[in-house]
Amino acid sequence: MLTTRLPTKVEPYRLASSGKCLEGVIPLADMPRVVEAIGVQESDVRISLTFDIDSQRRSFIEGSISFEASLLCQRCLRPTEPEPLSSDFRLGLVTSDALAAQLPGEYEPVVVENEQLDLLSVIEDEVLLVLPQVVYHEEADCAVSRDQLASGVEPEASDAPAVNPFSVLRTLKDKH
Repeated sequence: MLTTRLPTKVEPYRLASSGKCLEGVIPLADMPRVVEAIGVQESDVRISLTFDIDSQRRSFIEGSISFEASLLCQRCLRPTEPEPLSSDFRLGLVTSDALAAQLPGEYEPVVVENEQLDLLSVIEDEVLLVLPQVVYHEEADCAVSRDQLASGVEPEASDAPAVNPFSVLRTLKDKH
């Protein structure tokens, strides 16, 4: 089933029993946690999801996402050029946390409540997981130079031996 805009809620067990595929897009601007993390973005997340059942009768979703995002440089706090980001994932559908603990390592658990899955929330989780933790411009392109990042004068090396802060304890031990 090909759509240009994915539904926000689906019945994943029904889709898995039918072996359905969903493809489409969701604007990054429709994801409040992503907007909070990286600001408003103009691009869409391209999504491909295959719902299926494995040989052990576990329902799962195999999917991929890709999008472009302009992130803030951690040095100068200015936006970087849009960067392509993507992720492939395999989600195991479960109805409780206890069943999630029993899933094999190849699956990330997704708890399905009342036979409904909030697809927007699942996609938003995957987008947040693929975002880099630290982003910098190339040093030549950054508005902040390495010299501007120095926070003070480096201490000079001393030939005097370092004072051991626990030497007082040694004198207490020697008294007994």
